Amino acid sequence: MSVHSTREPVIVVGGGLAGSEAAWQLARRGIPVLLYEMRPQRQTEAHRTDRLAELVCSNSFRSASLDAAVGLLKEEMRRLGSLVLAAADRTSVPAGAALAVDRDLFAEAVTRAIAECPEITLVREELRDIPEGLCLIATGPLTSPALSYALQELLGQKYLYFYDAIAPIVTADSINRSVVFAASRYGKGGEDYLNCPMTRDEYYAFVDALLAAEKVPVRDFERCIYFEGCMPIEEMARRGRDTLAFGPMRPVGLIDPRTGERPYAVVQLRQDNAAATLYNMVGFQTKMTYPEQRRVFRMIPGLEKAEFVRLGSLHRNTFINSPRVLEPTLSLRRRPSTFIAGQLIGVEGYVESAATGLLAGLNIARMLAGEPCVVPPPTTALGALLAYVTDPRRKDFQPMNANYGLFPPLPGRERGREKRERLARRALHDLDEWMARHGLTRATDIAPIVAVASN
Repeated sequence: MSVHSTREPVIVVGGGLAGSEAAWQLARRGIPVLLYEMRPQRQTEAHRTDRLAELVCSNSFRSASLDAAVGLLKEEMRRLGSLVLAAADRTSVPAGAALAVDRDLFAEAVTRAIAECPEITLVREELRDIPEGLCLIATGPLTSPALSYALQELLGQKYLYFYDAIAPIVTADSINRSVVFAASRYGKGGEDYLNCPMTRDEYYAFVDALLAAEKVPVRDFERCIYFEGCMPIEEMARRGRDTLAFGPMRPVGLIDPRTGERPYAVVQLRQDNAAATLYNMVGFQTKMTYPEQRRVFRMIPGLEKAEFVRLGSLHRNTFINSPRVLEPTLSLRRRPSTFIAGQLIGVEGYVESAATGLLAGLNIARMLAGEPCVVPPPTTALGALLAYVTDPRRKDFQPMNANYGLFPPLPGRERGREKRERLARRALHDLDEWMARHGLTRATDIAPIVAVASN
């Protein structure tokens, strides 16, 4: 599909994963784009740079395997020509069975690819009102107050709020390697994680300190609702003293080479950059104060002298009640010329956010070409996720990751891996048929474009 660039540009608001992906999808179809990003003119509570697609939480795009729905979603995006996935693949770092990236190289790759695209004009200023005409709002969970108010006026409803917590990062040379050992659970992915082992007494002392530590207070006007996938570590500990040992600190499939036995609990560290000089504390999002984080986290064996280059933090995330206002095509029911994508619609995760930006860009291009908007089949990872977040029958809506529990059931009684494999095969078969039916050719490799951008 080709569109002449003499037309008015489409306005995309937000230079995160969803906005960058949408702008790229429009541009590769010959459609001019004005991409608005308010940073650095106006910073957010979580971002550190002015780069597009900056990752403010983990550097992991989660599972790379079709055994997980998010791994399947990645494959769907690759077939549809995703810039974000091409950049992630290009800047990946060792992470076992997951796809993790060097966050700086990744953001640089996306930023330069967008900046060097002739169809995209990057505008570094805050947009405070909803544009007229065709536009996409992809400002993410840290949407500015002015634009939040404009959206609220347009939608005629109040926003919902939840809190997203950021995990700390430590320097590699401050980790005590005589205590910490390299391994992945059950040997999956080799020795891509560093593991800080704990005895029973060390674990319970750590949990007690975690619960007693001073926390950042929540302001009166803010409601404290946590998304399950980003629960602060101390909130999980409040559910029971053994919750962490069965959650992010579970030691299954790990043997401490010093003792030849399984630890009572472990804290896993994941490589955070290509040079392996930084490590992320996996699952250790927190709202403890900074001094308390240093004190409590240095109780972890192997981190006694840890140097923290980033401490955990907590910020308000905003999302709309998508089942009430949004079509599965990602256009607003009351104003079809306005599309919304990314975490703002209640999808959680980097991959999910970028995937919705991809679909929004595709559908805006189709609308400009006089073609009907499309939605992937509900048997695909993206289609299943969209069916969940836009189902008008849904009440008490909360954000959701891609997962196989959202998929239509299969005939038969398979369980576990066999069932997931069948779901993945069905999804990719149905995606290919859907793409052929709507004239969407399978994307060729765009890695060379990203390679030039990341030099």
